[in-house]
Amino acid sequence: MIEARRLHILRAVADHSTVTAAAAALYLTPSAVSQQLTALEQETGHKLVERGARGVRLTAAGEILLTHTNAVLAQLERAEAELAAYSTGEAGTVTLASFATGIGLVVGPALGHLAITSPGIRVRVQDTEGDASLPMLLDRRIDVAVAVEYRGAPGADDDRITRVPLYAEPFDAVLPATHRLADSEWIRLGDLAQDTWIGPYPGNPCHDVVVLACEHAGFSPQFEHSSDDFRAVVALASAGAGVALVPRSALRGADLAEAAVRPVDAVAPERKVFAAVRHGAEAHPLIRPVLDALRRAAAG
Repeated sequence: MIEARRLHILRAVADHSTVTAAAAALYLTPSAVSQQLTALEQETGHKLVERGARGVRLTAAGEILLTHTNAVLAQLERAEAELAAYSTGEAGTVTLASFATGIGLVVGPALGHLAITSPGIRVRVQDTEGDASLPMLLDRRIDVAVAVEYRGAPGADDDRITRVPLYAEPFDAVLPATHRLADSEWIRLGDLAQDTWIGPYPGNPCHDVVVLACEHAGFSPQFEHSSDDFRAVVALASAGAGVALVPRSALRGADLAEAAVRPVDAVAPERKVFAAVRHGAEAHPLIRPVLDALRRAAAG
């Protein structure tokens, strides 16, 4: 008989590629993870992982078991959801991670709606960068992720998660007020190829969006200044330090007195935002109202 908790450990090792990283995500010791993997290999009668200098990787048998693992864990999520529904599930805590702008744009309004429609549901919010929340979700550290599309993100066909599209927003060009193109109605990205750039750090999903948009326009942006705080990005642009692309909602409340904000031409980059839960958990009586509230806030 295969124990489900060992399947969860197998998936964590596959996601993180090292026993140490998987153990940290699961709040276990590396030796405990290794022991559970050994026990799982004994239960299945197959070698499931191979250890190397760069970490661990699944064997062919491990890959086969991982495919079934995703289905089994999703079914367990559904079972928990149905049991919670059976016992009413009208009160409890849901942990949600979102990036800062998403908190302001959809999470905050969603909490206000839930306070009226589902007062027994308490949502605990964590401010987390858009590329960090999905690993937290898969490691069961949170229940709902409000995330941003980025290179390497689990796709819509990933059988580990269920995605709920929320909104997409364009990036606008932010220029110093004295910039040669500050009086233009709109900006052609290629015209900024020789400028100094300001942007998020590599690894931030918005960095990927900016780089890809510039590559499509035929150049690689030369980043001189980096910050994950868009207020700081705008402040640097206002001071004449360079140009930037900033999601439109992140400009709300920013001091734009010394900056010019202009739309980008027809190939404007977009930030695509979605909510995600572990596959099978979308019907949970505590999680379903949260997703509905997020949809409502995004539609508004």
